[in-house]
Amino acid sequence: MDCKFISEDFEPNGDLLKKIWSTGSWVMFDHDVYSAITYPEAETWVAALWSNRNVYFGFRCKYSALNIFEDGDPTKERWELWKRDVVEVFINPDPDHIAHYFEFEVAPNNLWIDLEIDKTKEPFCDPTWASGFRHATRIDRTSHRWTCEMQIPLTSMGVTEIFSGTEWRLNCFRADGLGDNSQRRLLSWSAIPGGDTFHTPTCFGLIRFI
Repeated sequence: MDCKFISEDFEPNGDLLKKIWSTGSWVMFDHDVYSAITYPEAETWVAALWSNRNVYFGFRCKYSALNIFEDGDPTKERWELWKRDVVEVFINPDPDHIAHYFEFEVAPNNLWIDLEIDKTKEPFCDPTWASGFRHATRIDRTSHRWTCEMQIPLTSMGVTEIFSGTEWRLNCFRADGLGDNSQRRLLSWSAIPGGDTFHTPTCFGLIRFI
């Protein structure tokens, strides 16, 4: 995935029609994370941008029915958010340490969670880690689409500077639909063939900063 440079930061508001996102290289995924099954009814588009301070991700998501925590408070982190509809970014700014990366999740109603992951530890996720990332969503119930913007501070991931041409490890996921994992749709940008967990960093793709 190409991540294009922007000279000025902006506040996420969930609006992907603003001009800045027209410069992004949008990619689509609609395939099951573990198999060759496709879900055109859950077509998902993602793009990334970067500045000297932040990495941004934008998601456009088709949906049939929303599955969200109705009682959530977007000012507080929501544990087990992944059990409902969500978009997720798993990003590793240090590819030499493949087991260590960061997870960012946002639901259609802007509930969120961020985690530091280290697969060499048990437990491997640290919910006390706080990135300070910003995020916003919008739901268009007429067209059955929802959008999300994430702004992730570089310093939260221990990064002080990015140079054009830098490559990190990345995967993007989406959980969509009603029911448990046996019923709803689990999608990924970079597939994990025959796997059984999103946390398979050897199957992450690459994000290139240009």
